[in-house]
Amino acid sequence: MADGQLNPIVYSKNVIEFVTVANEYCKFVESAGGEDVRIMLGKAQKLLPLLYLKTSILPEFESAAEVEPEKFVTEVDYNFLQQRIMNLLGPHDDYQEVFDPEMQFSDAPLTSSISENLTDIYQDLKDFILAYRIGDDLVMQEALWGCMASFRNYWGQKLVNGLRAIHSLLYSQTDFNQDFELPSDENEKNKPDWLNDLFNKQID
Repeated sequence: MADGQLNPIVYSKNVIEFVTVANEYCKFVESAGGEDVRIMLGKAQKLLPLLYLKTSILPEFESAAEVEPEKFVTEVDYNFLQQRIMNLLGPHDDYQEVFDPEMQFSDAPLTSSISENLTDIYQDLKDFILAYRIGDDLVMQEALWGCMASFRNYWGQKLVNGLRAIHSLLYSQTDFNQDFELPSDENEKNKPDWLNDLFNKQID
């Protein structure tokens, strides 16, 4: 690629739009535990289909396999976010799974978790966003390729499964406020400094 020429993949219109939606999704997950549960589910209901659409129209290309994008989201980060969403949803977090490949080997119904679905998606998207933010064309391209591969093989199914459960909750007669109380602000005060630093790494 000639000097000064923009990478036609990572700076294409569809990729830029995907980056924007992915960044909004990450900000949503990072704040999802501190608000009314129905408001949170309503935001997820709108973001998830848009994210699926923007990912599904990304340009197809081959991996150069020259760099291994860095992973930024740690297990501690993941667990903090997942637990916060799980605490917010309470008994409504789990739902019966119908698209798990292990179903054929199980005699009992399999359950999944909305909080795990949302955080699984977040983990891949946040790693991609922070790699894209580096500004190196090859790193950006490989991070995009890895995110697309994971969408096809992993979190795309997590997305549609979680959306099914969210739809069921939003259009049921569930009174979320009668079932449990919202997490206290004290949990937010105890958020580690390193997690605040991670949250602040957003695309401008």
